[in-house]
Amino acid sequence: MAGIYLHIPFCKQACHYCDFHFSTSLTYKDDLIKSILKEIELQKAFLDGENIETIYFGGGTPSLLSGEEVNLIIDTISGLHSVASDAEITLEANPDDLDRKKLQELRQTPVNRFSIGIQSFFDDDLAWMNRVHRAAEAEESVKRAQDAGFENISVDLIYGFPLLTDAKWKFNMDKVFELQVPHVSSYSMTVEPRTALASLIKKKKQSPMNDEQSAEQFMQLMDAMRLHGFEHYEISNFCLPGHYSRHNTSYWKGVKYLGIGPSAHSYNGETRRWNVANNAKYMQEIDKNIIPAEVEVLTEANRLNEYIMTSLRTQWGLDLDKLNLIAANASEQLLKEAVEFLEKEWITQQAQTIYLSQKGKLYADHIASGLFF
Repeated sequence: MAGIYLHIPFCKQACHYCDFHFSTSLTYKDDLIKSILKEIELQKAFLDGENIETIYFGGGTPSLLSGEEVNLIIDTISGLHSVASDAEITLEANPDDLDRKKLQELRQTPVNRFSIGIQSFFDDDLAWMNRVHRAAEAEESVKRAQDAGFENISVDLIYGFPLLTDAKWKFNMDKVFELQVPHVSSYSMTVEPRTALASLIKKKKQSPMNDEQSAEQFMQLMDAMRLHGFEHYEISNFCLPGHYSRHNTSYWKGVKYLGIGPSAHSYNGETRRWNVANNAKYMQEIDKNIIPAEVEVLTEANRLNEYIMTSLRTQWGLDLDKLNLIAANASEQLLKEAVEFLEKEWITQQAQTIYLSQKGKLYADHIASGLFF
């Protein structure tokens, strides 16, 4: 079992907080799609014949693709790999792209799941983020997708930024429950280097983010999701029973995946590789039948630390027996380092599995790094 991720590096405009690789010029979109199709061919052996269970169109803004382009990419994958008949095929989408015409196009493709970047249902928040869409489009895009027959929908929400009062945050969450979407991905606003938001803060044109606000709104999020029957199955992800993101869950469970497109990452259990984050260089190298990727061979410590980081973030927890399969007796060392976190009740241990407590989820990265080898 394996997954394929496709990075579509185009956006209509740059969100102030985003540090993903993208271009706001669509001039070379057709050429880049041709390069993506060629890379799929060049990379056909990377997954060693594994059955493809998930395909994920990320970006960037994959909803800028036409239905014909989506079909062309999926057909190319299917011609070179064995794709499961029930494969989860996700397309990230901006609300403003999901008009009736686009939804009709996408109904003629194998896409069966949307991840819609709503972020907020308030126009002032969206303008502050420099999002293209507005609140009315956010709500209507979900309803139109549902009316078109797409039931497997995830929406993104952001919390922990200056404009977002607790009352507005509650409204955003309640709106999601009202829309009856089965999956929510929610993230604290993070100030990444080399973003417009970081520049505005540095110039004192924007106040910095408030960690206390972020923590409090995260607690409110967890409480609200639990009250409405959602499982908190990963730090930033919540779903109604049976509606996990199969693709993203495979990342956290260490399943192999192939990344296609500029800046895309790949992992096969032994190596991690990432393509150049430059559209022109990517296309030039692919044209020469060269995969423009850097490769890291994972050491035993790398594999241990990666398992610690990813497993702790999930509701399935860190399995000490699996840790010992990576390195004999690794659990003994980890348990020594875990004493501090057990005493603080940031983690709990049940038999051979360690879990984050609700309080511990506020410190997930700190706890993981404290357990690293």
